Amino acid sequence: MANHKSALKRIRSNQTKRLVNRYQHKTTRNAIKKLREMTDAKEANEMFPNVVSMIDKLAKKNVIHDNKAANLKSQLAKHVAAL
Repeated sequence: MANHKSALKRIRSNQTKRLVNRYQHKTTRNAIKKLREMTDAKEANEMFPNVVSMIDKLAKKNVIHDNKAANLKSQLAKHVAAL
């Protein structure tokens, strides 16, 4: 267990950040799955910018790597274009 006051605070803040990151990451993954399952082009085109925004936010906060974000966006754009 940590002995310093600052270390105890760091443990608390890390836990809070971890929970927020997990929630946002899971929400984004669910949105990606939903977009991939779509067959209606109009709905997919409406949802695509929102999903890309979610991916960008995760990459900005280093929850996912920048290259992974780029790959996801590329694959999703290709999927939406093919509809």
